[in-house]
Amino acid sequence: MPQLDPHIAEEIRQLAHERDAVIIAHNYQRAEVQDIADFTGDSLGLARQAAATDASVIVFAGVHFMAETAKIISPTKTVLMPEPRAGCPMADMMDANDLAAWKADNPGVPVVTYVNSTAAVKALTDVCVTSANAVEVVRHLTETTGARRVLFGPDRNLANWVARSLPGIEVVPWDGCCPTHDNVTAEQVTEARERHPNAEVIAHPECRPEVVNLAHAVLSTSQMLRYAADSDADEFIVVTEEGLIHALSKAAPGKRFVNLTPSMICPNMKVTTIEKVRDCLRDMTGEIDVPADTREAALGSVERMVAIG
Repeated sequence: MPQLDPHIAEEIRQLAHERDAVIIAHNYQRAEVQDIADFTGDSLGLARQAAATDASVIVFAGVHFMAETAKIISPTKTVLMPEPRAGCPMADMMDANDLAAWKADNPGVPVVTYVNSTAAVKALTDVCVTSANAVEVVRHLTETTGARRVLFGPDRNLANWVARSLPGIEVVPWDGCCPTHDNVTAEQVTEARERHPNAEVIAHPECRPEVVNLAHAVLSTSQMLRYAADSDADEFIVVTEEGLIHALSKAAPGKRFVNLTPSMICPNMKVTTIEKVRDCLRDMTGEIDVPADTREAALGSVERMVAIG
């Protein structure tokens, strides 16, 4: 595992001080990028953490929709991405035109959108969700509106998890997915359990239903960190992007974490390096902006989620 270069780390800390910047990194980032960050976590948690700081500049080591979300929540702050080309295949599987047409074909049906989506899609959404709160938010939405049917995008696997958790609610999925999670097979999990019979399997709800069925717990990345720390188990098979193992090792030192397969890597999450973090701070490059009308509409869908809790 690459180690954090102390000279670059010192340079980054000095630049962050000069720029009045906070550095935040997603749990799937390279270990050395996580180590240089002021805060690590999941996408929405990081955006809210950055908004709560006094820093005028947010450096977001993640993918594009995450930096957009930070800008939506903190419009007066400057948001920089060390690698602006880092996208999200799932977010790209539904654009605003797709969603507008889907809504037109289903008039009056509430739209629930995973936070892993573009700002333009969020702007057409009734309420956003995260992998941690999707079930709770959809339950609240249907209980308060009386709706028995919702449109859910862009992740069909998370939609399936919500549907199985809320019998009686029809969750209509958009046909999108996270390739990193969707490529996991039940056979891979079964083989890992045979090699590690005493390990607990923790899986992300972006995985296919047959994979989720084999897990001891189905959790978001932030929930996995808490679960591993609190569990009596000493070993875990981790069914999510391999970058989380670095954070898990910090959250639960002394416990063992098994990477399900070397292919559990998101290429977009790995293009950010500490050198790129330094360069974007030094040159103030990679600024992310969201048009005001889009931002205001998208903020509404995020705020409605937060209000639900």
